[in-house]
Amino acid sequence: MGGASSTDVPCLKRLLNNRAGSRAEVFAEEKPRVGMAGTGEGKKEEADYKRLHSFPLIRHTDMPEEMRVETMELCVTACEKFATNNESAAKMIKESMDKKFGSSWHVVIGEGFGFEVTHEVKNLLYMFFGGSLAVCVWKCS
Repeated sequence: MGGASSTDVPCLKRLLNNRAGSRAEVFAEEKPRVGMAGTGEGKKEEADYKRLHSFPLIRHTDMPEEMRVETMELCVTACEKFATNNESAAKMIKESMDKKFGSSWHVVIGEGFGFEVTHEVKNLLYMFFGGSLAVCVWKCS
């Protein structure tokens, strides 16, 4: 085996499978990262993760468009305002929904839960916010 000179650009080959078969592509090797954990690189990656997961993701809804948008915005506002207190966020959502769309709204906010509810038709929203925080809003009188 021959040694590489200092002028050679280090490369790595990566096999990519596609429908036509496999092919090799060559990419310039990334420069080694220098620094300690929690410095600029770590903060950048954390900011990228938060930005990627800070949008609301609707998992299921049967609400009309206008109600869905208003409810989703309310949920995002409450979760951002009470980021460390899910109970307060749920209370804010419930009270606002009761005033705006009539009484008997229910709200569950948390991570890692399942649910089975009976709800009025066109009055259910199940969404995720901030990655793994789930919000379920429904009306049942």
